[in-house]
Amino acid sequence: MIRFARMAARLLALLCLFAAASPAAMGQDFSPPQQDAIREIVRSYLLANPDIIVEALNILEDRQKTEAAASQAAALTQRISELRDDPRTPSHGPADADVTVIEFFDYRCQYCKQVAAPLAELARGDARLRIVYKELPILSPDSLVAARAALAAHLQGAYRPFHAALMARRGAYDDAAIAAVAGELGLDLARLKADMNRPEIAAQIERNRALARDLGIRGTPAFVIGTELVPGAIDLETMRGLVAKARRR
Repeated sequence: MIRFARMAARLLALLCLFAAASPAAMGQDFSPPQQDAIREIVRSYLLANPDIIVEALNILEDRQKTEAAASQAAALTQRISELRDDPRTPSHGPADADVTVIEFFDYRCQYCKQVAAPLAELARGDARLRIVYKELPILSPDSLVAARAALAAHLQGAYRPFHAALMARRGAYDDAAIAAVAGELGLDLARLKADMNRPEIAAQIERNRALARDLGIRGTPAFVIGTELVPGAIDLETMRGLVAKARRR
């Protein structure tokens, strides 16, 4: 439905472009009656040959995809150090890992929950791999609460177990849920609550959001594996294949 609406909007714009060509473009060489005649000829031809419009729209869409991919690749190259090496971002694995997997995720995202176990398995089975966790709370206010709590747990050295517990949890991420997880892990709840409101944590989340915008990430999960951006949920074998591809590079 969304694709149809976009195509209809582009079609309307294309028809307007041909049927109402700018006088500035034709004014120097054609009189007003000649301009009207040209517009009518173009209009009649397009109505008699609608396949040309579809072809033009396909070319336009392909061009936009190519330009978007080029822009995304350039942004990825420019921001790769910030993606991989920000010391404030939780990570797991050796600092000298030969491949880094960066995940943008939201705790309320069911697809993020779906890939949590394969990603953990990938990390367990590859001693040369590093995982970087980019909190991207975009789905609900609860998402933001969970992200702040996880980053506050990171300050107590408990990010990974807290992250895993939140990913495994169903239901809301309210104060009671956060307190329950903190209690299970033996964290200092009063410190956790205070740290959740630290401006440094809010700033870190905003940096992640800015990174996602610059990279054209519009949903979660999204992965950067090596130098390749991979949107959406992927299974363990796909992850392993992308890691192997990054190593070959």
